[in-house]
Amino acid sequence: MKDFIQTLSADQTKELERQYALYANGVQEIIPADEFKQKIAKSLVEKKPLKVKLGLDPSAPDVHIGHTVVLQKLKQFQDNGHIVQLIIGDFTGRIGDPTGKSTVRKQLTDEEVRHNAQTYFEQFGKVLDMDKVELHYNADWLSKLNFEDVIQLAGKITVARLLERNDFTARISTGKPISLHEFFYPLMQGYDSVILESDLELGGTDQHFNVLMGRHLQEHYGKEKQVVMLLPLLEGLDGVEKMSKSKGNYIGINEDPNEMFGKMMSIPDELMPKYIELATDYTMDEKNKLKDDLQAGRLHPRDAKIRLGKTFVRMFHGEEAAEKAEQHFRAVFQKGAVPDEIPSMKWNGSGTAAVVDLLVGLRLLSSKSEARKMIQNGGVKLNGEKVSDIKLEIEIKDDTIVQVGKRKFVKLTL
Repeated sequence: MKDFIQTLSADQTKELERQYALYANGVQEIIPADEFKQKIAKSLVEKKPLKVKLGLDPSAPDVHIGHTVVLQKLKQFQDNGHIVQLIIGDFTGRIGDPTGKSTVRKQLTDEEVRHNAQTYFEQFGKVLDMDKVELHYNADWLSKLNFEDVIQLAGKITVARLLERNDFTARISTGKPISLHEFFYPLMQGYDSVILESDLELGGTDQHFNVLMGRHLQEHYGKEKQVVMLLPLLEGLDGVEKMSKSKGNYIGINEDPNEMFGKMMSIPDELMPKYIELATDYTMDEKNKLKDDLQAGRLHPRDAKIRLGKTFVRMFHGEEAAEKAEQHFRAVFQKGAVPDEIPSMKWNGSGTAAVVDLLVGLRLLSSKSEARKMIQNGGVKLNGEKVSDIKLEIEIKDDTIVQVGKRKFVKLTL
């Protein structure tokens, strides 16, 4: 690539450094960083926006805070006039990304992919300006490849290279099967970059192999190679596992504002800097100040969580909802009040019930053993009174308020 940095004016050099610092902030790795600077410089010299790619296989319709890490980074590019290329894997989604999977992933139908994609668009619009996003479906080009094209594509990578993927190696070592079509997933993802001539591709650190494939194939097809930007994965509420709906440790961006705020208050203290850095829309200066105040003890983790909880609700539900969610939290959890609006649930059983049966019957807890454990830990209240007897029989009355943990309330009706 031509050395565009040497041709920049003083003002352009300053703009290059500003953009690079913004994009690199919070990123795990840029491959390679020097080429990325050259691409920004080229964009400034030629007054031509960068094409920034994110590939999506909409395997599930719900977006959570962990997904927004890459969306916030895309928004930074969008705010600086660059083009966001969202590629919906309606073709690759029929195979399913094998990344991190110990078994062959369930293939999606066209209807499932289209439905999930539509819900993605609606939720992504809470972060990105979707009117300025380039939307592509990779079936538009992948479905047109004939068998000869596929053979030529496969000839641009070795089996040894494909087996460098940790998940494939792990499955082979444990005797678990790998279907041949799974090898084609990274090839197809890389071919997307060839077709769209992407300048940059974003992905989580678990996508390292897949996003580098685009760079590899662009070179083989005589295209300018894209740069790869890898972002950290955000741990969920447990502080250990990657945020995931299947693991139950997530904060969904479409969740009720009070639930979102309450979940934010439960994350481990040590995760606060990472959430501030990766998932908020704060400026770099705001992020740095918050993290410095936390580290120096000038800001209590509880107060930081309240601010962060309010920020997330504001980002996805608006200012008014954020104010109400904070008020609700302070009233219910700090002052011990009962929320003004409690969902009602009809009890169809007899006039009396064992408290364990009641909790399971109302689906407040999933099993009797879980209900007994919650009672023993002091997490169950009836009309504000803590229940301590796991064998308690109670009389079911209208408007009885059942509370489990800090956030679950139900009002009984007969």
